[in-house]
Amino acid sequence: MNAYIETFGCQMNERDSEILAHLLGRAAYQQTSTIDDADLVLINTCSIRGKAEQKAMSLLGRLAIRKKKEPRLKIVVAGCVAQQEGQRIIDRVPQTDLVIGPQEIYRLPEYLDKVVRSGKSLVANDLVDRFKIPDLGHVSPAPAASRFLTIMQGCNNFCTYCIVPYTRGRETSRPVADITAEARKMIDSGTSEITLLGQNVNSYGLDRGEENAFPTLLRRVASLPGLRRLRFTTSNPKDLSPTLMACFRDLDNLCPWFHLPVQSGSDRVLRRMNRKYSRREYLDRVAGLRDACPEIAITTDIIVGFPGEEEPDFADTMRLVQTVGYHSAYSFKYSPRPGTVAAGFDGMIEEEEKSRRLALLQSRQNEITLAVNRGYEGGEVEVLVEGTGRDPGQWRGHSRHNVVVNFTADAPVAVGDYCRVRVVQGCMNSLRGEKI
Repeated sequence: MNAYIETFGCQMNERDSEILAHLLGRAAYQQTSTIDDADLVLINTCSIRGKAEQKAMSLLGRLAIRKKKEPRLKIVVAGCVAQQEGQRIIDRVPQTDLVIGPQEIYRLPEYLDKVVRSGKSLVANDLVDRFKIPDLGHVSPAPAASRFLTIMQGCNNFCTYCIVPYTRGRETSRPVADITAEARKMIDSGTSEITLLGQNVNSYGLDRGEENAFPTLLRRVASLPGLRRLRFTTSNPKDLSPTLMACFRDLDNLCPWFHLPVQSGSDRVLRRMNRKYSRREYLDRVAGLRDACPEIAITTDIIVGFPGEEEPDFADTMRLVQTVGYHSAYSFKYSPRPGTVAAGFDGMIEEEEKSRRLALLQSRQNEITLAVNRGYEGGEVEVLVEGTGRDPGQWRGHSRHNVVVNFTADAPVAVGDYCRVRVVQGCMNSLRGEKI
């Protein structure tokens, strides 16, 4: 039997999909890259923004039509929308066989067996405060030069716009021994770059009362022989400590890239968002990072059109973007998420106005990003090769600063190689160069 997985959302979902693929293999399903060949389709959903949720539900609707013609097709909905909607998904699309939340995915084979034996749809979306991420030592990583590794799950911050605490539960950190064992297994299988994942990696270990646990973990993982690059994401600025900043100064294989979501440059909006830091505190942390690692590339997330955001608030965000000079930014229009505090706020912004602000922000950030990328011209970067580029004879990969690099090479190149590339052009979304 063949299984196909469609993943929406963040890197956490991408890693969850890898685990789900392994678990489906234990249930006698082989992975297929073609949805039409699948006997089982699993949709791993995201509810952070309305657009991702709409895409997932649209796919589910198409699958429901297909299942009327192919009754043996199994349809599974996993992830944050599954947690958020539960039984409502089956009520809306009765052809759905299994709805399974983020804490329940590790029991996928068991639930699939129940569905097959009973012939009835099943919802498995229990959410507990004291959830323990199972030991993933049995999950054999597929050979890949770059891999994600989940170190924690859940969030305790309760930003007023965010659904994550309600869909992934409270913060729970994996034991250091489990993380390092999984990292060791990845390295032994050929991985040379690992990205540590969590909703807020800076607070790793706080659920166990351990201060500075994340910098300690970083140093442990960085010391593993064979690991050439180490990254992590995502971070909340309020938990960024000097001890963590020092890791960028001390660890040679910790890549000089930091994704530090700001969301808004206005103190008034930050308070309404419940972000627990001020504009000044954010800028102080940016300065601390650059003091520890002058070459560090800082990227961010920004929401425009948050309820009550007035023109001076938006202007504060535009000025902050200019001040920091982000390498790049993910920016979005605010969309109300069910169950969040902000969904009940007054001062909702008209869609047309949100679009106007987003266009202004993205235009300015594009100018900054292009200037940053042109600053690489004439220099050299190290690229981890990830595949071929769009043009014939071209290869593609990421630099240590997490910038996409497309380059040509006279000598043979293979995925997983590290190449020194001379940058000949800085473009809007990438660098172009020649292998040295």
